[in-house]
Amino acid sequence: MNRVAKSLLLGGLVAGTVDIGAAAVLSAASPLLILRFVATGLLGRPALEGGTAIVLLGLLLQWGMSILIAAVYSLAASKWPVLARRWLVWGAFYGVVVFVVMNYVVVPLSAAPHKWEHPLTWYVGNGLAMWVFGWIVAFVASRCLLQRNDQGKAGYI
Repeated sequence: MNRVAKSLLLGGLVAGTVDIGAAAVLSAASPLLILRFVATGLLGRPALEGGTAIVLLGLLLQWGMSILIAAVYSLAASKWPVLARRWLVWGAFYGVVVFVVMNYVVVPLSAAPHKWEHPLTWYVGNGLAMWVFGWIVAFVASRCLLQRNDQGKAGYI
């Protein structure tokens, strides 16, 4: 498997899984309910009443979207090595971009029920969760795309 493919798969799966856990903690809800909410993006409110098949659909949708998000960063980092070398800075920035795109483009265009107004605590909690998401994607990209030479310095492959 090439380095970019490894980066986007590993980064997407890890960040997507951590994101499910973060959403469960932030909303004090079961990860199974979180996955049903993810499935509402495709199926609307009826997904909230679904069983195992809906939960699995939610997991596949979560991982698919997370892999797509990681692919954007990984492909960009393969063209602009600074994104991999300075992963902490660019990962935080990317997390903010992901937060804005998901909450103001993707979710409103989906079948998911959503609110336009949220309390400040929602923005803080979800913003921090997306920072972590961005950091995970960027960290994995840095480890997959950068190779250490004999002197321990990172070189780009």
